[in-house]
Amino acid sequence: MEPMDVAFALVGVGALLAGILPRVLERQPLSMPIAFLGLGMAVFLLPTGLPVPDPLAHPEVATHLTEIGVIVALMGAGLKIDRPLSWSRWSSTWRLLAVAMPLCIAAVALLGWWWAGLVPATALLLGSALAPTDPVLASDVQVGEPTDVEDSEDEVRFALTSEAGLNDGLAFPFVYAAIAVATTSLAPGDWLGRWFAVDVLWKIGIGVGGGLLVGWLLGKLFFRAPRHLRLARHAEGFLALAATFLAYGLVEVAGGYGFLAVFVAARAIRAAERTHEFHSVLHDFAEQVERLLTVLLLLLFGGAVVGGLLAPLTWPAAAVGLALVFVLRPLIGWLSLRGSPGRPAEHWVIAFFGIRGVGSLFYLAYATTKADFPQAELVWATVGLVVIVSVVVHGVAATPVMRLLDRAGERTGERAPARAGAPAASGAGT
Repeated sequence: MEPMDVAFALVGVGALLAGILPRVLERQPLSMPIAFLGLGMAVFLLPTGLPVPDPLAHPEVATHLTEIGVIVALMGAGLKIDRPLSWSRWSSTWRLLAVAMPLCIAAVALLGWWWAGLVPATALLLGSALAPTDPVLASDVQVGEPTDVEDSEDEVRFALTSEAGLNDGLAFPFVYAAIAVATTSLAPGDWLGRWFAVDVLWKIGIGVGGGLLVGWLLGKLFFRAPRHLRLARHAEGFLALAATFLAYGLVEVAGGYGFLAVFVAARAIRAAERTHEFHSVLHDFAEQVERLLTVLLLLLFGGAVVGGLLAPLTWPAAAVGLALVFVLRPLIGWLSLRGSPGRPAEHWVIAFFGIRGVGSLFYLAYATTKADFPQAELVWATVGLVVIVSVVVHGVAATPVMRLLDRAGERTGERAPARAGAPAASGAGT
């Protein structure tokens, strides 16, 4: 039995199940990520001859695979949000980004240093890697496909989608801070100013500005070009990938944050002609590609788990990871949302579904290619545990919790979402 033949068969089975499972599990308290994580673990436990996918041994491969999965998901997230950007209407998002995310990073880093025994650089890396909520594995708690109605989205789905779309880029400065601590012997005062000027202000500015520019130009090409060149007329969904890789690649070359640029470019494309049906075409194609990439990543992650990814885990480190999922994110998220739109119950749901996943794996893989972090194996094990717990807990809870919220909204006369969510591109995972 040739390993490559087994790999072809596994990919075929995974792709087929990716089409079947969302329909089967749509109204069940079970998510697609749970199924594919379990399948990956089962397959790599069998004597198939497949090599163990070890992200510690191959961090660059892990970086690029997770990188592609995240940027495709970010394009889909940016395209499907109906609500126009404004300070007041995105109030929940700004609170989660400016308050909840930095406080969660600080809390996890502090616990990682004080309780789990990590050195400061590694503790900061743990907090930073676990900072972003995930756009790849959270479809069950996000908005559905694009609609013509600006106010079609309930506050929970909107907040979780917009937060995941933006914090994958905005967590990057904290990762660079961890890399700086690990690679320099200078006092913080000697590198902090440059970090703030370059890694925070400059790279975020280039990411936002570059994303707006690329999105504006593509919006013109899609909707305003001469009739024979107007790409929206041809309804070719693969242009979603063109927009994704163009925004990401150009901004990365310019020295900005490509994750941020992809989401911003998607929003700029959406704003160019807000109600055009071409947005649904782009979104649906991006969702299909995202689903296939998610299957691949979860199968490999399952293989890494049974291959010993969690072996270095200690009880204190496990306690830090579990504290993030069950205590820190829910409590800090809820406090940050005080006074924002929505009912108290909605604030608790937004705070609880701080889903961790592929974005965390990317940041960890990326950082370990840039610096040598002491106890990196323990950080990988801790992040792996958090992802598994989030896949299971959030995946099981997503469907019943969102159904209860929708019913409560109907009883109080609130606008129900025009489309509560497509069959999961990935399910509610981490």
